[in-house]
Amino acid sequence: MTMEKIDLYNQLKSDYKAAAEPALIETTPGQYLSIEGQGAPGGQAMIDCIGALYSMAFTIKMTRKAAGQGDYVICKLETLWCTPDGGDDPSKFPQEQWCWTLLIRTPDCVTQHDLDAAAKVLLDKGKCEPVNRVQLKVLNEGKCVQILHVGPYDQVCEAIEKMQALAEENGLAFTGKHHEIYLSDPRRVDPEKLKTIVRRPVA
Repeated sequence: MTMEKIDLYNQLKSDYKAAAEPALIETTPGQYLSIEGQGAPGGQAMIDCIGALYSMAFTIKMTRKAAGQGDYVICKLETLWCTPDGGDDPSKFPQEQWCWTLLIRTPDCVTQHDLDAAAKVLLDKGKCEPVNRVQLKVLNEGKCVQILHVGPYDQVCEAIEKMQALAEENGLAFTGKHHEIYLSDPRRVDPEKLKTIVRRPVA
């Protein structure tokens, strides 16, 4: 009997449904592969960590599949942004000081044993050291404001203003880190056409 391939985006459509106008949503708690770092968006530190995160994601997926433990779709890259002091508005600091957590949502069946085994395989092959920094992280943001931003990453200010206005209209305020979900591959899509879901927890 063939196990059904897990597609978290298909299963959790409400979490990843966004339009040009902001909306309030209730997110589903989820498990992620994650790696933390600091530096400018698109800088070498971030590029290295993205590479490590995807290397781990695909190694774990293929190892589990080969062992008959099922298969799943690798999810999109996501990022939580914050300031060096833990604040939620990195724009107040030079980009070199921005702190970020890179995320790839992963099925609950993935375990710490899978991470340890994948890191060993990659390090034995001479892959970059950041694979050792990849961790499993559970994120439970609860109620959020969410919007779809179309355009360059550095032009999300208008989207954020709309989100804040909707929150205030409902007697709510931002309570968690700025969260971006990248639906487009910037290597293949023009900046003006990039699609990014922007999310902020509220209470």
